[in-house]
Amino acid sequence: MRLLLCWALSVFTAFAQQGYDLILRGGRIVDGSGNAWYRADIGVRGGRIAAIGNLRQAAAKRVIELKDEMIAPGFIDMMGTNSIPLLLEPRSAESKLRQGITTIIAGEGGSAAPQNADTLPGEVKAAGYRWSTYGEYHRLLETKGIGVNVVHNVGAAQVRRLVIGEEDRAPTPAELERMKQLVDQAMRDGAVGLSTALIYPPGTYAKTDELVELARVTAKYGGFYSTHMRNESAQVLEAIRESITIGERAGVPVHIYHLKAAGEENWPLMQKAVDLINDARRRGLDVTADIYPYIRNGIGLGSFLPPHHYAKGARVFLETLKDPAVRKKLRAEVESTSDWENWYRHVGRNWDNVLVAQLPGKEDKALEGKSVAGIARVWGKDEWDAFFDLVIKGANVNPKSMNEEQKHLALRTEWVSFCTDAAPSNIETATGAHPRAFGSFPRVLAKYVREEKVISVEAAVRKMSSLAANRLRLFDRGRIAVGLAADLVVFDPEKVRDLASFTKPLAFPEGMPYVVVNGVVAVDGGKWTGAKAGRVLRGK
Repeated sequence: MRLLLCWALSVFTAFAQQGYDLILRGGRIVDGSGNAWYRADIGVRGGRIAAIGNLRQAAAKRVIELKDEMIAPGFIDMMGTNSIPLLLEPRSAESKLRQGITTIIAGEGGSAAPQNADTLPGEVKAAGYRWSTYGEYHRLLETKGIGVNVVHNVGAAQVRRLVIGEEDRAPTPAELERMKQLVDQAMRDGAVGLSTALIYPPGTYAKTDELVELARVTAKYGGFYSTHMRNESAQVLEAIRESITIGERAGVPVHIYHLKAAGEENWPLMQKAVDLINDARRRGLDVTADIYPYIRNGIGLGSFLPPHHYAKGARVFLETLKDPAVRKKLRAEVESTSDWENWYRHVGRNWDNVLVAQLPGKEDKALEGKSVAGIARVWGKDEWDAFFDLVIKGANVNPKSMNEEQKHLALRTEWVSFCTDAAPSNIETATGAHPRAFGSFPRVLAKYVREEKVISVEAAVRKMSSLAANRLRLFDRGRIAVGLAADLVVFDPEKVRDLASFTKPLAFPEGMPYVVVNGVVAVDGGKWTGAKAGRVLRGK
């Protein structure tokens, strides 16, 4: 017995003498479980958390001394929309990292794969890149290096676009089989599930049965179904029921992106939406959701027009908007119908409630941050003519559609995590954004934890980390424990805050001095290091 103890002591001593790559010393650990914070040091070795405790005597290549800052698991963005910017503009990772985000999930209706020569984005082709499958795309990301970890969904609209195109019709049996094969290939290449965006063409054309068939493919790989639902306003309850039906029939968990009840007349539906999901969970269906911490959403202004008009493709439809007779007819349709996601009604039929967030290319950037009504006044035009002109230009907008009460309700709901609903963005080249692209996670900690005290810091961190990790089946992340991946964020709970606003959205937050990705310091003293320590995290 004595020999065994001596051997164990010698092994432990030798292990300790190896030292650590990094020690975070003296911080308050919020471990991601929801437990109260505690003080301890964290030792990192080989990209993993190697020790937690009193490491005052331990050696390390680098020691970061902390005072009252908190150390949390790296945050997980449950809707980072698109990973391609990480390939084309590596600095775009900074928009995530400076918020404490170390992992994003990408892919909604569209997704980075599968692709063909017609569907690959023009900027990808211009950069000389080509891929068709997630296998090829993942290898490309790993070869080039990425700043944050990435998880991918396969988009239902993406496979529809490859097989059917932009047409508003059901797939033939042969086409559906081809779509299922594409989903199967994506899952074998590491996608974690099927995702949809059911208010955007061509995703909006997919019926429930089609989505069930595609989701069933993911079930054998342990996948799940994620959805930007068919409706987020007057028919939000019906949309949730459809999502639940797809999950039950396909035999997969369900995740709802940016849960909301848009439009003032619909705000009371938020409690009913939460109740409906709670009922499904009591029946045993694993349903979760996420939110972003803003009462304005972000959307293409073209979505203010009924989606059936896009059935022959956006380019064809937008060309018709130059005709005054077409504009008159469309205006009457928007003002009088509600059997679709009518954003004009959601903003109270008031163009002052619709801020233009971004205009593409060389359009007048001074117009960004102004409302559609304000731009009409600048142009000396009728508001509706200004609206149609902005749709043709490809404007992205931030409609005021939600209220704070529904945000508070979601924050207090145990199965709701967080997202930015924004792609990685290079602050040096971006021409506009929703402030959520740069400020979502710090905003939660500043506004809803410190200032309004809606939830505790421990509850917020759990939603940002372990809750999201469990949904994505990333069981080696999302918590601070020995042996888990060293994705870590250090923040000052008294100073952390978002600085991005709707008039000046391109601004990094403050109060987050250090971010560690897979054991490598990616944000150091509040500055991006340029490290490419992120990984492609494949489905199990």
